[in-house]
This record gives sequence, structure tokens and C-alpha cells, in this order.
Amino acid sequence: MAKFNEIINENKPVLVDFYADWCQPCKMVTPILEQVKKDLGNQVRIIKINVDNNPSISAKYGIRSIPTLMLFKNGKMKFNQAGVVPAEQIKNIVLENS
Repeated sequence: MAKFNEIINENKPVLVDFYADWCQPCKMVTPILEQVKKDLGNQVRIIKINVDNNPSISAKYGIRSIPTLMLFKNGKMKFNQAGVVPAEQIKNIVLENS
């Protein structure tokens, strides 16, 4: 949890993908995030949090369904949405919070 808090307190946007290995829709998010990273490069940091392996983080942020994407900047949550989000929408959200 300490490392997670350190990461989300960074000055650049940090996109967190809450997922589980058994979740089929979660598998659809990976190529979307790869596209976002390719397009935005160092403008965003993307991390994946396995909800089964990190129950305390999942509970703290009230993760009820997966996949869930959250965007943090300077420790503040700027965006939170469950489900598969299109790459263009994610990029726009990141750029708005850069």
C-alpha cells in the first residue's frame, strides 16, 4: 500500500487499472491501455492492480466491479469508471489532467 500511495502522489497523471486474471472484460482493457501508452508516452504512468492480490487497496477505493479505471494526480482521484473505456476517451481524460 505504501508503494501504491507513493506512485499515485506523483505529479504526472497515474492511470490505475483494477483487474483480475479471471475477468474476461479485463482482458479487453490491456490492448486499450497499450495504445494509450503508445500515444501518450511519458505523459502518463499506467499501473495494473490485481484486486485478488491487493484486497486492501481495492477496499480503500471501493472497487465493486472490474475492470475499473482510476486516474490520480498528486494523490487526488481525477477520474473513476468501471467497465471498458475506449482509448480516445482515456487519452482525453489524461490530457485534461496533465
